[in-house]
Amino acid sequence: MLRRCICAENRKLHASPIWLMFLILPIISAGYGTFNYLQNLEILKDGWYSLWTQHTLFYSLFFYPAMVAAYAAYLWRLEHMGHNWNLIMTAPVKPMCLFTAKFVVVAKLALLTHAFVFVLYVFCGRVFAHFSGWPPIELPLFLIRGALGALAVIAAQLVLAMIIRSFAVPIFLGLLGGIVGLFISSKGYALLWPYALMQMGMNANRREDALAGQYGLFVLSCILWLAAMFALAWALMKKRDVKA
Repeated sequence: MLRRCICAENRKLHASPIWLMFLILPIISAGYGTFNYLQNLEILKDGWYSLWTQHTLFYSLFFYPAMVAAYAAYLWRLEHMGHNWNLIMTAPVKPMCLFTAKFVVVAKLALLTHAFVFVLYVFCGRVFAHFSGWPPIELPLFLIRGALGALAVIAAQLVLAMIIRSFAVPIFLGLLGGIVGLFISSKGYALLWPYALMQMGMNANRREDALAGQYGLFVLSCILWLAAMFALAWALMKKRDVKA
């Protein structure tokens, strides 16, 4: 049943305008990060690491939440049309199968976005920053850690898009979550807010490892936030009833 739901969600992406966002926003983010790096060479002197911070800080806190919010809102739009929720609640498909399928599809898009962001980072480093060689081996690890931290954001945005019919409001809330995440991270409490986990995992604002001595807490926080969002989705779907 879950496999069928995933296939159905994947079909929604065929010839979808979401792919345009998938291409444009990472390019804008990379362009902004590269420009900022080139304008501050007297301060940013750590080569690949400095370029990494400029590429990933705003991406992880602003561009990524907005993209994920758009992905989630797009996948829920059909359910919000007319009385489609009634059909879902009376169908033999378990509602949580539907939510999980959407999570898998958005996670796939997010992983593809991450890979594209890294390709753009390497391209900008070689072509515009004129770096020799290749990025340090730690940076792909930071990318993987960021992908783990991003899962909580995906689940949170799917919950918001599920309960809010508007396409724009969840995107605004995603951006707001990133702004709050920036403030919370600056106070040293990134593990307590899902929208700050990706930035912390990607080591987006420093060369020193932000997770040094905190790997276990980071993974635990990611799991707890992810579990909390799934539990909230289950509770909301269980409470939802067929409406006339």
